[in-house]
Amino acid sequence: MELFGYFGALCIGLILGLTGGGGSILTVPILVYVMLIDPMIATAYSLFIVGTTSAFGAIQNYQKGFVDLKNGFLFAIPSFIAVYLTRRFIVPLIPNILVQYPILVTKSNFLMVFFACIMVLAAFSMLKKKKTTEETVGNISVFTLLIQTFAIGIIIGLVGAGGGFLIIPSLVLFAKLPMKKAVGTSLFIIAMNSLIGFLGDLQNISIDWKFLSFFTGISIVGIFIGIYLNKFVNETQLKKGFAYFVLLMATFILVKEIVL
Repeated sequence: MELFGYFGALCIGLILGLTGGGGSILTVPILVYVMLIDPMIATAYSLFIVGTTSAFGAIQNYQKGFVDLKNGFLFAIPSFIAVYLTRRFIVPLIPNILVQYPILVTKSNFLMVFFACIMVLAAFSMLKKKKTTEETVGNISVFTLLIQTFAIGIIIGLVGAGGGFLIIPSLVLFAKLPMKKAVGTSLFIIAMNSLIGFLGDLQNISIDWKFLSFFTGISIVGIFIGIYLNKFVNETQLKKGFAYFVLLMATFILVKEIVL
């Protein structure tokens, strides 16, 4: 079972390298259902794994000229503030038992069901054909963009995912970046969001650094492979197939947490 979990770590990095997002959505389910880690701790570990892996990917893309630092900081600052505040103050305030009657709903149940709902949205986001028109972009104000990125940060903080599936469409639509640059810039933003969010957990949980470092190391190997393979694969078909896989995994989580 552990071997399958470490193979999953490789896949996380691989998909992050190929698409600039999406791989992080696998991290929490692998940690919870394969490595048997508590969901609260798993979301924290996920931020470190995804953040560190994305940082290596962002450096590789920066060297190729595929990272827009100006837009990267514009999007990252409000979102990483939200991620840190969520991990430091909001998540610890969620009670261990939310509802006792008519059904028992624990903090772990809530986090995993909420995560599954985000996975469903992520899958449909990857499947949806996006239209990037000048008219659509023109209707979005800077204030609205800041509010949107702050909200993305709260979601990232709650579920421990990098949020690439939310960030990339925003970079394409509002910053008008080409897809390859949006992917590279997304990795830069994910790295900042996730690692700063993880700082908010250091005061709240005890970290198994040996396990976390090993798991993250495998994921980093995966992102280098993914970046190399990026030029050989059909990105559209890859995202479509991965979206259906995410939907299947979300269904599994909902059935396990709600029905079973």
